[in-house]
Amino acid sequence: MTAAHQKVALAFSGGLDTTVCVPLLKEEYGYDEVIGVTVDVGQPEPEFTEAEETAEALGLDIHVVDAKDEFAALCFDGVRANATYQGYPLGTAMARPVIASAILEVAEEEGCTGIAHGCTGKGNDQLRFEAVWRDSDLEVIAPIRELGLTRKWEKEYAAERDLPVEGGNEGDWSIDTNLWSRSVEGKELEEPSYVPGEEIYAWTQKPTGETLELEIGFENGYAVSVDGEAMDPVEMTETLNETAGAYGVGRTDVMEDRMLGLKVRENYEHPAATVLLNAHQGLESLVLTKEERMFKNYVDQEWAEKAYGGLVNAPLVRALEGFIDETQTKVTGTVTIRLEGGQARVVGRESPYAVYSAEAASFNTEDVMDGIEQNDATGVAKYHGFQERLANKVFSAAQAKANAEAVTDGGEQSEGLRASSDEHSESDGGPASGTEE
Repeated sequence: MTAAHQKVALAFSGGLDTTVCVPLLKEEYGYDEVIGVTVDVGQPEPEFTEAEETAEALGLDIHVVDAKDEFAALCFDGVRANATYQGYPLGTAMARPVIASAILEVAEEEGCTGIAHGCTGKGNDQLRFEAVWRDSDLEVIAPIRELGLTRKWEKEYAAERDLPVEGGNEGDWSIDTNLWSRSVEGKELEEPSYVPGEEIYAWTQKPTGETLELEIGFENGYAVSVDGEAMDPVEMTETLNETAGAYGVGRTDVMEDRMLGLKVRENYEHPAATVLLNAHQGLESLVLTKEERMFKNYVDQEWAEKAYGGLVNAPLVRALEGFIDETQTKVTGTVTIRLEGGQARVVGRESPYAVYSAEAASFNTEDVMDGIEQNDATGVAKYHGFQERLANKVFSAAQAKANAEAVTDGGEQSEGLRASSDEHSESDGGPASGTEE
């Protein structure tokens, strides 16, 4: 490295990876000064205490940026898009671009020439961070990835230099916590057959037989209240994490396909996200037409794929949100969610935009509505499946004809073979010629 590399901003959590990055950025990359940036997206308070204490022990200047509101707003946008990836809500993925943007802002304000993270070369976060950072003029550094470091090497390195690394499970498991989700991976959890115990969970209790019903209010697709009490996104998420977590809601154990093609085992907790996503989908099912719901499934999947990659500012996302915004003008109303046995199940929904008529659908009313009578369905029933029935008849007739022709052709071929055999015998002076051997 040249002398021009004077100051670098490091995404700093105070954990093992980012702690060892501090001396490595000086020893291996030649930076004179390292500043740490910790971004608050809803982590537990002890994590900030650990980061600040570790930074102080390292002599590291640390900046703490509060980005909870920005992150929660993005998560609620994700609810409108029913954003999940392979069955779980996107917490870590959506947090990364928010964190990356906040770190980049600090780095530019502090006159840094470089910006660094402690991600390995096997995960998704390196891509999510760098998708934001590589749009700047700063040098992007990834010591763990570029130096090919392992967790074992990092522990030994930290011990040799007496670095302030917290012990316990954090040293073995990789835990990421934010407002929307808590992920746990590493150690025994890397083995797909390993059955984890309750010790890996912090947000959710083991499900019991108790139940609780909540009413979630929505306006234009955004969750705005719980049991009639208005809440902003941060307060609502924190409230539902605590409430639904007590009923065991929001656990996912998944074999996840990462962007680099690696398949990994991940454990997630996401009580609030589960409640809000289920409630939102329940309300959409009431107010959107069949065609809107079918097409929105595709739009939602594309939105989630881009969010999984940390590309929430992509042009495609803006285009997808144009459709989402239009559909969400009708997603206003309330949804009753029952928390029971680790599940958050929709048991009631109401909206002024409901594409539903109880009188029309009821088995206890004679006619439908607007002059439509039950008997009017007779013509529809006659036409329904007509093309399929016709196709099956045509296919059966064609098969029967082909089979019959095969039988006929087979008989003619047999007669021809016998005649040819008789002629061959006579010409050879066989019994038919009257000669003797």
